[in-house]
Amino acid sequence: MRTKTLGTALAIAAALTLTACGGGSDGGDKAVADVSAAPKKAAAITLDAPKDKPDLVLTDTSGKKYELVKETKGHPVLLYFGYTYCPDVCSTVVSDMAAAAKKLPQADRDKLKIVFVTTDPDRDTPKRMREWLDAQGGQDIVGLTGDFETIQAAAKPLGILVEKAKKEKDGSVTVSHGAEVVGFSPKDDGAHWIYTAETTADQYAKDLPKIVKGENP
Repeated sequence: MRTKTLGTALAIAAALTLTACGGGSDGGDKAVADVSAAPKKAAAITLDAPKDKPDLVLTDTSGKKYELVKETKGHPVLLYFGYTYCPDVCSTVVSDMAAAAKKLPQADRDKLKIVFVTTDPDRDTPKRMREWLDAQGGQDIVGLTGDFETIQAAAKPLGILVEKAKKEKDGSVTVSHGAEVVGFSPKDDGAHWIYTAETTADQYAKDLPKIVKGENP
C-alpha cells in the first residue's frame, strides 16, 4: 500500500528502470537485464505528493555511524541504491551525478548531499565503496553499507525495489535493484523528484541549481 501512494509517475519510473546484474565468483559482473526508458522532455519526474526521507542508520565509508535524516536535514539530497560490482548502470549513474555536482558553484556544492546506499552489503565493504566512489569522480559522495534488511526496508516506501543478492549455480551473483535516483528538497526534507538511469550528466547539471533551492526542475 505504501508503494502505491507514490502515484503513477513513480510506478512508471520504477517499471522502466529495474535492473538486474550478474557476476562471477571472481567479483566481475555482467548485466543480465536492462530495460531502457522511453525518451521524455523533462529529466525529473515530480511525485504527486512528497515522501518521507528514510530514517536510515548505516555505516559510512570511514566506518562511522551515519544517520541519514540527521546528517542531511535541510540539505538537498540525491539518494541512490546500487552496488559497486554493478557492471554498467551504477557506475554511469554515480559518475553522471558527480560530474553534474562539480559544475555547481562551491556554495551550492557544499549544500548538496549525494548518498549511495549499497544493495550488496555482503561484498561492499566501506573500503571498497570509498575506492569505487572515488573512481567514479564521487569523492564527495557519501557511501553507506550495513544490514541488508535495514536497507531493503528503507528503499521500499520510496518505491525502490531491492532484492537480496543471489548466488547462481555457476558461481555468478545476481543483484536486482531499482535504478532510480530520489531527489529530496531542502525545504521539507521530502522526496519530490525521481530520475531514471537514463538521466545524463547534462540533465542533472541543468536541474541541480533548482533542486538546491527546493524548486521543481
